[in-house]
Amino acid sequence: MIAKLATEDWEFDQMFSLNYQTFVDEIGQHPTNEQRKLVDKFHDKNQYLIVLEDKELLGMMSINETRPFSLDHKLPNLDELLPPFKNGFEIRLLSVKNERRGTLVFMKMFAKLYDIIHEKNYDIGLISGILSQQKLYRKIGFVPFGPLVGTPPAQFQPMYITYDLYKNGLEKMNLVSKL
Repeated sequence: MIAKLATEDWEFDQMFSLNYQTFVDEIGQHPTNEQRKLVDKFHDKNQYLIVLEDKELLGMMSINETRPFSLDHKLPNLDELLPPFKNGFEIRLLSVKNERRGTLVFMKMFAKLYDIIHEKNYDIGLISGILSQQKLYRKIGFVPFGPLVGTPPAQFQPMYITYDLYKNGLEKMNLVSKL
């Protein structure tokens, strides 16, 4: 199992299918389509962190460092709700294949994200965390802020994480030593 940034067409094709399964079929956040693919509206600004086993996509997240973030559109006073920062990013489309949830896929992804945060010198990360996974996000170090965004059944809690909170969360989960 490896975590890397997506570069290959076949990786993107599997990502768009996984996005559809998660955000259309499972969560009901987006409408159905015949292709059963979901391409993010921020696709051209995103980098995609993926976890692969052989040539099978097991999990993914998008990383966008260019504002406006999706949360800028949902919370017009976003900067007022956050601690001061200089270099932020937003995580979107966090997804792990159903049959691989509860395995190391999620942690492998977040361990690789640690390297990216360090390399890019990000000082804050944002996420709209699905309500059912709040305990996990908090364990990693994310801090909830502001009102819920989205509409039922696809409601999300805006959250942020700083480098220090992230490092502390990974240390508590014994992941820093494995990086």
